[in-house]
Amino acid sequence: MKPSTVVVRPAPGKKSRAIVRIGTITVPAAIGRSGRTVTKREGDGATPITSMKLLSGFRRGERNGRLVTSLPIRRIRADMFWCDQSGNANYNRLVRAPFGPGHEEMRRSDGLYDICLVMDWNISCRARNRGSAIFFHLIRPGYEPTAGCVAVSLGDMRRLLPHLRKGTIVRVV
Repeated sequence: MKPSTVVVRPAPGKKSRAIVRIGTITVPAAIGRSGRTVTKREGDGATPITSMKLLSGFRRGERNGRLVTSLPIRRIRADMFWCDQSGNANYNRLVRAPFGPGHEEMRRSDGLYDICLVMDWNISCRARNRGSAIFFHLIRPGYEPTAGCVAVSLGDMRRLLPHLRKGTIVRVV
């Protein structure tokens, strides 16, 4: 069976807003504060214009319960971090606490990563300073811009998850 494709296209009026579509489902989304780019760099606040495979996901089990998806999903633990320090050997990888170099906590208090899907941006073939932690996750209130990720509401994520599996393509146009 051919993996489905999630298309992320710009929404009119604001560079940090997008429309996400898979099959007949269309939902609003937030993207990077700098909009989209073909030359993604660490810290630029832009969402890469490219096609990325979904690899796996994470969830806060105590907040989300069971998720309906065939995408491999791991429960987030307090010691899970994601390295975002370009010069570190673990750059753009999941790491465990204690971890001194630059990182993001996966178990965030703001709920953004309560459901967090890992897209293959700069993971299979890593390059320093090309950007890290480009995820498909939950939105901030008011669809505030992300640091380069794609973000949707919890309800919309639950609608999308049954259509996602490892290898699903997320195409940002």
